[in-house]
Amino acid sequence: MRAANTIEELDIYVWEGKADIVERVMRCMASFDVDVIRADGMTMTPSSGEVRSSLAIVSVSVIDGAARVLHDWQATNGMPVIWVGAVPRERDPAMFPHEYAHVLPLDFTCAELRGMVTKLVAQLRAHTARTSEPTALVAHSEPMQALLREVDTFADCDTSVLIRGETGVGKERIAQLLHEKHSRYADGPFVPVNCGAIPDGLFESLFFGHAKGSFTGAVGAHKGYFEQADGGTLFLDEIGDLPLYQQVKLLRVLEDGAVTRIGSATPVRVDFRLVAATNKNLTQLVKDGAFRADLYYRLAVIELRLPSLEERGAVDKIAIFNAFIASVLGAERMASLPAVPYWLADAVADTYFPGNVRELRNLAERIGVTVRQIGAWDAIRLKRLIAHARNAQPAPADSANELIVDRSKWDMAERNRVLAALSANAWRRQDTAQHLGISRKVLWEKMRKYQIFDEEPEARETE
Repeated sequence: MRAANTIEELDIYVWEGKADIVERVMRCMASFDVDVIRADGMTMTPSSGEVRSSLAIVSVSVIDGAARVLHDWQATNGMPVIWVGAVPRERDPAMFPHEYAHVLPLDFTCAELRGMVTKLVAQLRAHTARTSEPTALVAHSEPMQALLREVDTFADCDTSVLIRGETGVGKERIAQLLHEKHSRYADGPFVPVNCGAIPDGLFESLFFGHAKGSFTGAVGAHKGYFEQADGGTLFLDEIGDLPLYQQVKLLRVLEDGAVTRIGSATPVRVDFRLVAATNKNLTQLVKDGAFRADLYYRLAVIELRLPSLEERGAVDKIAIFNAFIASVLGAERMASLPAVPYWLADAVADTYFPGNVRELRNLAERIGVTVRQIGAWDAIRLKRLIAHARNAQPAPADSANELIVDRSKWDMAERNRVLAALSANAWRRQDTAQHLGISRKVLWEKMRKYQIFDEEPEARETE
């Protein structure tokens, strides 16, 4: 295992503006496995698939131009930013927000640069160690149980898998399960890549890698995503966002099983399992000419559909919410508080989350932070948060009518789920509520909302 304070496998993006610092950074970092990338004018896109650690070195001369872009990118990726300026300004909040607390003088020495980079790399890898462990997968509902049975069935196949599902349902977690359960690839790396966040002009470098000296800033050889995934699983999220010209290059690697780094003439054999995910209708994209049919057939050898949060129902909603709350509060604070109140669980169960698990997590974090700060399940405050979450749900971009149609479909699915539960429990409301993981009051509200009339004799309630 590499030490946390070693500088290796690091990308350094340099915005030098009017300062001449790129060449100095290259010279100072030449003895390390570091890629120094000249980033002036480069449009950077947040990438959840970043495999190598990254940081940025920015001259204060670009603070009026690139600062906003850097702020958004840094906030999304957690990328540290080192500011370089002739005059120390770390105490000036107008020039340096809290996130930009790392500052070097314009005449920095190699020792100063390496010292700060070493410190930041240690912090990056400590953060990665704390957050890399996947959270436990909640799967109490029948749709999720059925999906996990499919995962168990196909996990040890070498064939490609396509995971379909709405945004925020947790497609990467299912991809991780497929990887972990595969006897041949489980000991290898799991390399996630967000295809919708590949910076323009960097596809070949990121996926195929490059040889030392192949372009300005390539001070060392770099393995691309294909080589990084060798012996393991390459997870391509949002595969439907990959442009056609990049799809061709991906297909060629899948067919040949080899990659050639930029600046090299020697092909490298790679062996990995490909798992792709999308929230788009790829078959429709194929018909529209926006996605290659031959690539689709290579990806969709096995197709798995991940149900939405609403399809999973109240039992999973509440369990996921409780898990997120426990994570935010921590074991010690949870032990000092009463259990999550029934009214709060009922409110979560009866809330529609178009953003699925991601949106539910956001609400749980807000509630968890509030409870942690005030030390109680304050009904007034928490109900206000839930009401705000319900009112803030965005309509789809296409039209407001589409929201009505989608909500109607969800209502019908929920009505059928409640009817099935009532029938399975002989219309006994208390048993049905326990079966659904909700309170009896919420069950009554759902029956009234969906116009489910109990024609059974009232005596059934006492059976």
